[in-house]
Amino acid sequence: MRKTVRVGAGAGFAGDRIDPAVELARRGELDYLIFECLGERTVAAAHARRLSDPHVGYDPLLAARLRAVLPHTSRAGTRVVTNSGAANPEAAGQLAARVATELDVPARIAVVTGDDVLDVVRRVDPVVWETGAPLSACAEELISANAYLGTEPVVAALDQGADVVVTGRLADPALFLGPLLHTHGWAADDWGRLGAGTAVGHLLECAGQLTGGYFADPVTKPVPDLARLGFPFADVAEDGTAELGKLTDTGGRLDTRTCAEQLLYEVDDPGAYPTPDVVADFTGVRFTETGENRVHVSGATGRPRPDQLKVTLGFRGGWLGEGQISYAGPRALDRARLAADVVRERLVRVHGVEDSAITVEYIGAGAAFRGLAADAQPFEVRLRVSARVADAAHAEVIGWEVESLYTNGPAAGGGVTRRARETVVVRSCLVPRELVSPSAHLLEA
Repeated sequence: MRKTVRVGAGAGFAGDRIDPAVELARRGELDYLIFECLGERTVAAAHARRLSDPHVGYDPLLAARLRAVLPHTSRAGTRVVTNSGAANPEAAGQLAARVATELDVPARIAVVTGDDVLDVVRRVDPVVWETGAPLSACAEELISANAYLGTEPVVAALDQGADVVVTGRLADPALFLGPLLHTHGWAADDWGRLGAGTAVGHLLECAGQLTGGYFADPVTKPVPDLARLGFPFADVAEDGTAELGKLTDTGGRLDTRTCAEQLLYEVDDPGAYPTPDVVADFTGVRFTETGENRVHVSGATGRPRPDQLKVTLGFRGGWLGEGQISYAGPRALDRARLAADVVRERLVRVHGVEDSAITVEYIGAGAAFRGLAADAQPFEVRLRVSARVADAAHAEVIGWEVESLYTNGPAAGGGVTRRARETVVVRSCLVPRELVSPSAHLLEA
């Protein structure tokens, strides 16, 4: 019987649920539990938080996730890999060590660094994708630059005996592919198996999306028991083929349709999906249902990896202020439009906000279509007024003016909410691979 490795998806984004991961850790018989918690804006926003406090910058839910699963993973011999380190993997590793100590769980914690390439991009001055101009031509303040690392440092951490591996910016499939290279002993230039393993990682990386979460529609694509959605796992063979599954007695569905949707998620060219480890080719992928909520995946392959690595750039984007208020009953949309006109006029005339910086949305009346569909005539509508401004004081004014509609009209507005926050602008570029130096080292809990 051929050897398989069981990898489970514990999270698909920073705000994901924790209880499905606990179920996997408790009874999933996993070799590895992977928490994928990092997106482009997530890491840039984490850098913004770290600028205010050098002790933070990692996933705020990291401690809660580890407290929930470490007792189970320790008993089962399951190793944990996560990119929850975000902008501060060192601090995240120290936190993981403290949590393990508090739980009295012996754990070797490995920290992966090297994705922070701020000095590199300032020196190289690469072309920014979104502008087509050199980085030096960007007017905004650059606060972060994180390269998408591949499997190399994860394999190194696991080779050192790590029970928990904490990284910063890593390519999402690499979180899953690293354990496969370590356990199966695949060569770093075995492009066929690396492409196959990347397909498995890509299928698992969004967790509940694969088991019907983002797939679900109550009419065309029903998914049972979404409130108890189970997260997926994969039994990966030495040749890179795998069987996907989820735990019995959990909600959701896993079949060829959910797999096909996830395979194409965020993939521009299925024949050439570049990652730091391999240019994967998904065009030959085949899904075969082998049982209830069991799908066999095969046919992925790959070609040699790119010479350059993608980098996410984060810039200070000023402040965003917003206010929301609801109108209901006859002429709800007309009153919301009048309210928007009042707020816009006052923001420009009284507070000096640029009219072009103001955005007005009528939620419930076609706002999501951005003018591509005719306005509905709703029985209720929620007005949202927002504006990007230079400082916190002006951002607070936006919500204040919306709140003042309570008594200054039009009639019957209610349920005001307001907030102001600093924003981050995210852009991308490439840097030569040889300028990025990832590494891994162990901490002792």
